[in-house]
Amino acid sequence: MSVLGWITASGLLMSAIALVGSTTLLLSSRMLERVLLPLVAFAAGSLIGGAFFHMIPASLTVIGSSPDVVLLIVAGFTVFFMLELLLHWRHCHRAAIGRAEARQPLTYLILIGDGLHNFLGGLAIGAMFLIDVRLGLMAWLAAAAHEVPQELGDFAVLLHGGWEPRRALLFNLLSGLTFLAGGLTTYVAAQSVNVAWLIPFAAGNFLYIGASDLVPEVNRQKSGVEGLICLAAFLSGLAILYAARAIA
Repeated sequence: MSVLGWITASGLLMSAIALVGSTTLLLSSRMLERVLLPLVAFAAGSLIGGAFFHMIPASLTVIGSSPDVVLLIVAGFTVFFMLELLLHWRHCHRAAIGRAEARQPLTYLILIGDGLHNFLGGLAIGAMFLIDVRLGLMAWLAAAAHEVPQELGDFAVLLHGGWEPRRALLFNLLSGLTFLAGGLTTYVAAQSVNVAWLIPFAAGNFLYIGASDLVPEVNRQKSGVEGLICLAAFLSGLAILYAARAIA
């Protein structure tokens, strides 16, 4: 398959993950929270593992041992911090799921934030496919692990905000398609500019989401058993991305 084919297929698959939100219709709020927390912990481990085990080493290989790599990682971290400050939104909506006071304005902020997040992710992962298809696949897997609990949380918040299930799924899917738009933008831009700098930038994104966004959510667990389950899930995410080095 060509690089363009990989970028297109990965973008469509990432967008399809938005449909996982429909499973919340089958779960109670209590069961949803019980399932979400280990998924969030697994996603955190996957994102942090993807950044440390794949993206940062690839950055050093492609760009070299340059201070620019560190600056780009920090820039990627900072951009997502600024994005959340701007939109007053968190990628994991565990706390929001149980709140009856969720309202329409919040739901629009969630969709806007999700669309921007997916577009930036598509830009970065598209660049990784251009450098090495295997690197792109590893980064996509880490990002997809994050998307599953995020989409479950997003869909639940949209329902609590008064959206009809079909409309919520449609707009979640449209928001997910911005990932494909980002990947295709990178592919076109790569014809005239070097997009390798997006790899350390994406590593900063992954580190921010995993360490600053997801880990604090996991730390809100209420029992020792819950904590051990979340720790096991987190370590599983790290271990899978570490083991995947042999493939990449």
